[in-house]
Amino acid sequence: MIRFTTAGESHGEGLLVILEGIPAGLTINFEDIDVELARRQKGYGRGQRMRIETDVVKIFSGMRHTVSLGSPIAMYIANKDYKNWTQIMSPTSSDLGGKPLLRPRPGHADLAGLMKYGVSDFRDILERASARETAARVAAGAVCKALLKEFEISIVSYTLQIGDIVADMSLIKEDEIWHSAEMSYVRCPDAQASEKMIQLIKTANEKGDTLGGKTVVVAKNVPAGLGSHTQWDLKLDGRLAQNLVSIQAVKAVEFGAGTELASLFGSASHDEIFYNETKGFYRNTNRSGGIEGGMSNGEPIVVTCTMKAIPSLANPLHSVNLATKKTAEAEVVRSDVCAVSAVGIVAEAAVAIELAKALKEKFGGDSLEDMKKNVNTYKERIKAL
Repeated sequence: MIRFTTAGESHGEGLLVILEGIPAGLTINFEDIDVELARRQKGYGRGQRMRIETDVVKIFSGMRHTVSLGSPIAMYIANKDYKNWTQIMSPTSSDLGGKPLLRPRPGHADLAGLMKYGVSDFRDILERASARETAARVAAGAVCKALLKEFEISIVSYTLQIGDIVADMSLIKEDEIWHSAEMSYVRCPDAQASEKMIQLIKTANEKGDTLGGKTVVVAKNVPAGLGSHTQWDLKLDGRLAQNLVSIQAVKAVEFGAGTELASLFGSASHDEIFYNETKGFYRNTNRSGGIEGGMSNGEPIVVTCTMKAIPSLANPLHSVNLATKKTAEAEVVRSDVCAVSAVGIVAEAAVAIELAKALKEKFGGDSLEDMKKNVNTYKERIKAL
């Protein structure tokens, strides 16, 4: 079973991620992981922290001469900013340093976490709740992308919306979406919408405000049959949704046509089935987003994530001082104005992890060679239907 766990605080010494279940024999280029980490840091509207950090991965275990061993892969990403926080974030010193944070930010984990864990300074909460943790997820996702690539499965993403500016995807050819997105400062393939998004982010920054939006992730060439209809917790869309909603600030996930389906008759909601000897079974539409009955159906998996505006505002919202219980402005914490472009990269990693997990569950194999044999046998069976 493929699974991962992360550790580390936003301003601590660094982030750790342990990834289990990757089969032996997979070549992993650590530079490819660094590329994914760099993609996460880019985007118009990112904060000052991105000018400090240059994320690179250090692999501690699970690989030998760039090839996976089948044992847990442990990776470390240093926080360069830790040198400025050594006293405040020291794991061993009894001298706390700095003033406690007592004015929780609406929309953040500050107050709920403080009540849950009984701490008196919500820095104990925000450090782990911070989206800085997603760098570790991206590293794990990069390894899973390498595994999926061996089966010709690719994952891309793009920004669909920031604030009230929505990309017109009808203007973009399908084979140009990824390149156009990567060339945009906000990862939006629609050049006109991209420029409007940048101007909106500038306006939000001037007001001390923040912005959210939507990002779309597309996984191509996913074989039919990943996931299962047999139990609620085996359904592929449910598993993808859980992973994606766990990304900081993501509040909604849609597959295919998503909420648009609420207004359609059944005759316009579903993807009719066709067949020819070249393609086998196929659809001319993909309103289901590539998943039916909790299983991949062979069409591209299309997921849209909605991210709320970041709750750390330079012009803070109304809050309460936890010591005096009097009205106060929320703490002002260094943050992004808009991180929708970054969420797309994190969402790619989330999808990669869940698809790699489902692929391993379906086809097993302690080695990459065994997995490939099992996949090829399965595909031959499907062709013979």
